[in-house]
Amino acid sequence: MVKRTSFEKAECPIARSLDVFGDWWSLLIIRDAFLGIRRFSEFQKSIGLAKNILTVRLRALVDHGILKTAPASDGSAYQEYVLTPKGRGVFPVLVALRQWSEEFSCENSGFKTLLVDRNKGRPVRKLEIRAEDGRLLADGDTELRPNPAIKRRRRLSA
Repeated sequence: MVKRTSFEKAECPIARSLDVFGDWWSLLIIRDAFLGIRRFSEFQKSIGLAKNILTVRLRALVDHGILKTAPASDGSAYQEYVLTPKGRGVFPVLVALRQWSEEFSCENSGFKTLLVDRNKGRPVRKLEIRAEDGRLLADGDTELRPNPAIKRRRRLSA
């Protein structure tokens, strides 16, 4: 098996998040956890992933604090995988990926499911990036700048 490069200490927050998720299987596992899947066999059936790979991916998600294990809710001897608060924080990422795919990869036919507001039954609005003052921002309206909090911490520790 080829050893992956670790981005755990990368300066780029996107690279660090990719180090946690690792690959598309992990995001599909997290997607299924949001859909209520909790058991190993259910993940395997839903995703169709080999047991050894699923074992490794679940362990990595637990190690990174995305999922935690808990006793089975039905009182059986099985364990279940449950999203942690850190794992629930992935929700906007999955919505953004879904909305991107709906816009750019579906070609007129549409998908079988639609993401809706549970209370109103209406489709979820497209995610938006907004400035602190509420203005809608596009990619050309943003840039990366040094984080002033990092400079302060370095001065305090020096």
